[in-house]
Amino acid sequence: MALTAKTRNIGNVAILDLNGKITLGENTGILRDELNSLLAQGHKNILLNMGGVSYVDSAGLGELVGAYTTATNQGGSVKLLHLQGKMKDLMQITKLHTIFAAFDDEQAAVSSFSAAAKA
Repeated sequence: MALTAKTRNIGNVAILDLNGKITLGENTGILRDELNSLLAQGHKNILLNMGGVSYVDSAGLGELVGAYTTATNQGGSVKLLHLQGKMKDLMQITKLHTIFAAFDDEQAAVSSFSAAAKA
């Protein structure tokens, strides 16, 4: 299944709703292009809604890490929302849960950006 990405905004947070698989090839390119576009538009607070993501391969994980690094280098932040069961396990196994803030509640995730700005 091809990856689809739709952007919506809540305050100063850009939420990227992802659906499909994040796998090597066109799908990782779609994610990269969407994130680069958001950063180019000046969005610094990016929340990836992973609720509709059914599978992530190693290239997809690499793309998520690359997105985090790119955003951080530009003074931004990338956080994850609605990780599904296998994705939660994958984040634990790869220790990426120590890098990415992950949330099950959208409002808490959005609020975390302003809390981090105040700190």
